[in-house]
Amino acid sequence: MALFSSESLNPGVRKREVFGWAMYDFANSGYTTVVLTAVFAAYFVGSVAGGADWATFAWTLALSASHAVVMFTIPALGAWADRHAAKKRLLLLTTVGCVLATAALALVGPGAVVLGMLLVMVSNVFFAWGESLIAAFLPELARPSAMGRVSGWGWSFGYLGGMLALGLSLAYVIWAQAQGQPAGQFVPVTMLITAGIFAVASVFTTVLLRERAQATAGAGGVSGIKASLRQLGDTLRHARNYRDFMWLLGCAAAYQGGVAVTITLAAIYAEQVIGFVQQETMVLIFVLNIAAALGAFAFGYWQDRLGHKLALGITLVGWMATCIIAALTTTKGGFWYAAAIAGLCMGSSQSSGRAMAGMLAPPRQLAEFYGLWTFATRLASIIGPLSYGAITWATGGNQRLAIGFTALLFLLGLVLLLPVNMERGRRAVLSDPRLANA
Repeated sequence: MALFSSESLNPGVRKREVFGWAMYDFANSGYTTVVLTAVFAAYFVGSVAGGADWATFAWTLALSASHAVVMFTIPALGAWADRHAAKKRLLLLTTVGCVLATAALALVGPGAVVLGMLLVMVSNVFFAWGESLIAAFLPELARPSAMGRVSGWGWSFGYLGGMLALGLSLAYVIWAQAQGQPAGQFVPVTMLITAGIFAVASVFTTVLLRERAQATAGAGGVSGIKASLRQLGDTLRHARNYRDFMWLLGCAAAYQGGVAVTITLAAIYAEQVIGFVQQETMVLIFVLNIAAALGAFAFGYWQDRLGHKLALGITLVGWMATCIIAALTTTKGGFWYAAAIAGLCMGSSQSSGRAMAGMLAPPRQLAEFYGLWTFATRLASIIGPLSYGAITWATGGNQRLAIGFTALLFLLGLVLLLPVNMERGRRAVLSDPRLANA
């Protein structure tokens, strides 16, 4: 079977449409790579907040506030999108919002703490909404037996987009530093580069991706919103009918907290604990993205063969090893080992989770169930980084203890994964008329 075989796709789905879907992962990965991981996070703590003891906590607080907004909006937003067949329309709006807010980060200079926190919150809310909506297209595109590999295609392609944004940013930073420019001058330009790539690459998604869902409601308005909320409430009341999906949400709420720590705090840890300079950090994150792309692509195929549950469990063990190594190492070389393992696990674990959610989601409620999935991952994104920031603040800056605590989140995720039965969960979705035809 070819690597990108049409046999992996549902009837009527063309390869170019999957390319358009994967291009959104390509487009938005620059945001997480440059803004949340490699550049703006460390810039905010070190330059905008002046390296104050509370700086890391302020960064995690801003992100946590944005995740809270997403948590309490995306399930109802997803239900509304399902009822009105509006996933693609909402995706376009969230993309424009994230691009504009990311570009506005170029206005944040040293001392502009409040402005930086507000713009990070706004941009991250739009990013998370879009990430949930694009994921809801996966079960429409991929056959159940190929959900892992198609999800892996998107994640691995996404890391290429992250590397492009980071590579161009790194090239500019090297040039700017050679000219003697401070971070307050060259970091804003990297925000414009990231926003520009997001805007251009997402055009392919807009042109090539189809909205296959059929509307189950009339025009919107207050009644449409109320109907969507009633549908969401009905789904939650019947949670026992899809207990495996609920166990998966609990698992995601735990392990994604650890992933969120890596995404939002890796650069800060590398620079303030291990001693990396910004240029070294950007190279580190660039290589991490290469490992993540390879991991997501290869593991997508192994996931379909090994089984979704086993595949995710293996990555969680790898994540625990990453945290332990990072907490104990005192050298840059040792930290590179931790980063390599994290890279391989990052794309694999996120791709596996997205595919598992698609397997356990009713066909007519994809945006709603991915909204619930996003609720869990955003809850994790509050618990993980905020606990890391709080531990760091309470211990006078002991980030080694904080990263060691993160290993417990992956262990909890592994424990909550054990009750998940993929075959039982899939049967429940396909055999329950209330779910399948909602």
